[in-house]
Amino acid sequence: MGLIVKRKGMLLIISGPSGTGKGTLVKKLMGSDPSISFSCSVTTRAPRVGEIEGVHYHFIDDAMYDRMLSEDAFLEHATVHGHRYGTPRAQVECNLACGKNVLLDIDPQGALSVMSRVSDYVSVFILPPSFSALRVRLHTRNTDDPIEIERRLRNARREVLNIDRYQYAVINDDLDLAFSQLQSIVNAEKQRTTRFCPTILED
Repeated sequence: MGLIVKRKGMLLIISGPSGTGKGTLVKKLMGSDPSISFSCSVTTRAPRVGEIEGVHYHFIDDAMYDRMLSEDAFLEHATVHGHRYGTPRAQVECNLACGKNVLLDIDPQGALSVMSRVSDYVSVFILPPSFSALRVRLHTRNTDDPIEIERRLRNARREVLNIDRYQYAVINDDLDLAFSQLQSIVNAEKQRTTRFCPTILED
């Protein structure tokens, strides 16, 4: 008796307000699960300290962004905190067609846009334990000025109102616990019969 296993690619959307630690969770997930391919977004903002071209983002200018818009090259695109972001369509569709799992680490505006355009996805919303804790994290990160931090906090209060649009929610208060919960979601969704297609052969 033999077994044939076919898998369909999973589109995994991880989103949440700025400063919730979703980037850290994504990094841990990518490091622990080789079946997941990271979709590198493009942005018109300047790189932050430590960010690497082609790893964290593709950093492009407005002219290139406009050209991609005109060519309908984005799965989703949005202006967030005054900067433009987009997810290249071809890269995502190619990986999914090859049976690979694709992870999108995108802001809530972009996540809702993708969720409205595709039918098969797994969406996870990362929450802070409180808005006061989020304020501390944004200050501790020390990458934005006070005006930018206040803008991100205002956006976060609005973004959490859409939590019911997502399939799962994870509160990132304890990083190890949050990561364990995220892994459980991903592992369970891999075994969903719409993606996991085992066939047992007769002798």
